[in-house]
Amino acid sequence: MNDQDQRPVYMDHAATTFMKPEILAAMAPYFSRYFGNPSSLYRFARESRKGVEGAREAVGAALGASTDEIFFTAGGSEADNWAIKGAALANRERGDHIVTSAIEHHAVLHTCEWLEKQGFSVTYLPVDEFGRVDPGDVGEAITDRTTLVSVMTANNEIGTIQPVAEIGKVAHDHGVLFHTDAVQAVGAVPIDVERMGIDLLSLSGHKFYGPKGTGALYIRRGTRIENLIHGGGQERGRRAGTENVPGIVGLGRAIELATADIEGHNRRIAAMRDRLVRGILGSIPDARLNGHPTERLVNNASFSFRYVEGESILLLLDARGICASTGSACSSGSLEPSHVLLATGLSHEEAHGSLRLTLGDANTAEDIDYVLEILPDAIGRLRRISPLTPAHARIPEVD
Repeated sequence: MNDQDQRPVYMDHAATTFMKPEILAAMAPYFSRYFGNPSSLYRFARESRKGVEGAREAVGAALGASTDEIFFTAGGSEADNWAIKGAALANRERGDHIVTSAIEHHAVLHTCEWLEKQGFSVTYLPVDEFGRVDPGDVGEAITDRTTLVSVMTANNEIGTIQPVAEIGKVAHDHGVLFHTDAVQAVGAVPIDVERMGIDLLSLSGHKFYGPKGTGALYIRRGTRIENLIHGGGQERGRRAGTENVPGIVGLGRAIELATADIEGHNRRIAAMRDRLVRGILGSIPDARLNGHPTERLVNNASFSFRYVEGESILLLLDARGICASTGSACSSGSLEPSHVLLATGLSHEEAHGSLRLTLGDANTAEDIDYVLEILPDAIGRLRRISPLTPAHARIPEVD
């Protein structure tokens, strides 16, 4: 059905998405026709500046924020670094303690680890078996030295959506800033920074069909935060460097499209995901769905298969034209099991046998059929050669 010379079945949208044609079309004039530096004063440059400010309005509208609270970055990792380092350093005289979770993206965890080397203390909150943070744990972890809480909106590996509004309220009740990494959530979860009590929010364009190397940080008006990049006066003196005008324009158009009909989009994607989940759990013994069964991103289907290695699954799927990932795509070069899966209570063996399938706008019912045809055979082949596989988990070979 899907030989290698045909269109691949791409199910790794949590890693990155393709750029939609209408987004590329919006960007095109700013590569050649409107190429002026938006910081220049002449009329020609004002066209570039108009493109940047139009995108700022689009991002603000998508988040329920004002345009002067939106600052463009080179991606989600930069936005996370800026939010956490900037807030921690700007408020250091008030305190030197940060609260985060054990399942954050490495852009958050490694930033917190760097701050620990600078003398800050960090509490890494545990999660339950579904990867959820208990807002009560957040409150208990806050001390009189805490200045920032950082908990992601939705997890990139297992898709679990956090109780962000409750966590934001806990932070604000204690007079503490709240940052959320919403990189995986924008376009899939309705976001209102005011209602959810968010002071700082990170996002990345290439997760919702925009260009790579683009992102934004929402900074609530009045929030004390140091600059991450110093130099010129771009982004109202907050983030130096000549703006990536085509990328920013593309980000703005992408977020408009991604948030235009979240409910309708989610219904379609969720229907495919649910059929995929039912098919896999119903046909493969010793398969486990990772993450929360209902409070999860609509496109995320994360599994652990006992007795096999995730990398081996990927190789067999790739040979049949299926693109997926194991653990976090951002750290797939590591031999260590996923910190997210370990935090939910999985053993090293179970965490090593993980597979993440994340759906997108181009996926079809035929794609689901094809994965359900290929995956059980792939798992069966691997288990038949694994010395760890007990008899009950061996899937008979199909002639």
